Amino acid sequence: MESALAKQIYDKLLSVYGPQKCFLEHMTPFQLLVATILSAQCTDKRVNMVTRDLFKRWPDAEAFANCGREELEQAIFTCGFYRAKADHILKAAKAIVEQFHGELPDTMEGLLKLPGVGRKTANVVLGDALDKPGFPVDTHVRRLSALIGLSGSSDPEVIESDICAVMPPETWSQFSHLLIVHGRTRCPANRPDCPGCELAKLCRHTKADKNAGKKASAAKKSSTSKKTVKAPVKKTAKNATKKTVAKNAASPARAAKKTTSKSGRKT
Repeated sequence: MESALAKQIYDKLLSVYGPQKCFLEHMTPFQLLVATILSAQCTDKRVNMVTRDLFKRWPDAEAFANCGREELEQAIFTCGFYRAKADHILKAAKAIVEQFHGELPDTMEGLLKLPGVGRKTANVVLGDALDKPGFPVDTHVRRLSALIGLSGSSDPEVIESDICAVMPPETWSQFSHLLIVHGRTRCPANRPDCPGCELAKLCRHTKADKNAGKKASAAKKSSTSKKTVKAPVKKTAKNATKKTVAKNAASPARAAKKTTSKSGRKT
């Protein structure tokens, strides 16, 4: 991918949507970690509804490390996959308390040591809570990266590597947010608004559609301009025989007609 193309896309999205911030509500880096774990296969809106009460009951890692599993599962039930998410949150909280003295790690390597924390979650925390470079690749970022032409891979780690290789670190987190908001508003998966898209002139998918349309139109025009030429009938022995028989059959009738006209009666 060309650096110039990525920069053009970033600048265009920034001019359309303006600077974006994290959609998940939080007061501390640890709260963002919990909210991001809850956001898997769940909307940010739902997560924010749940965490408003959740963080009042358990505001930090120590509080979560000491809370009961069943109580936590019930509190996060509406976020879906509540058992697995409760397990990740409890184990991560205990690891922070026991291994990191209650402080959330502030590096990718440290965050990945926490149970249930992958690169996406770590990048969210780095970019939005710790003010460090991080490029989270969620479903919107992965889908748009392929459509627009930012990456030729569907692997989140490869996409992250491709984009981070050509964009300045200070733009990573913001670029991810811009792609997400564009994916939610202008380019949703089932009904993308390609004709009204601000990235139409830059997007590989839109260009491919236009080129395919032009080729189809040209092919149709070419086929309609060709005139159908009727092939001449070749004279064959079979056709000649048919004509001779028809001529002979008509001869007696013509002879009778001539005789009648001369004598006034048929012979």
